[in-house]
Amino acid sequence: MQCSSRRDCDVPGSMTFRIETAERGTFTVFILSGRIETRAIAELKRLFELQTDYRSIVLDLKDVSWVDRDVIGFSCVAKADGVKLENCPAYIREWMERDKD
Repeated sequence: MQCSSRRDCDVPGSMTFRIETAERGTFTVFILSGRIETRAIAELKRLFELQTDYRSIVLDLKDVSWVDRDVIGFSCVAKADGVKLENCPAYIREWMERDKD
């Protein structure tokens, strides 16, 4: 996997989170780390819109330390649209499952 870019996103009113972009075959992988809060959703949506097919997007959540409720909702919609989640912490998967109901 080759990293093509790295973004440290300092969103006003929140702690820094990082988005690294890597290419893996036909997939674009967004490697997230840090605290992912509501204000991060706009940046993720912007990055997603640069892709031609959501099914070619992978969100790697291995180094995510915390998410808020809005990010869970965003993740549920993204997954339903074909985005793949990798290294998703159990608490996030469980929260997403509960939010679906």
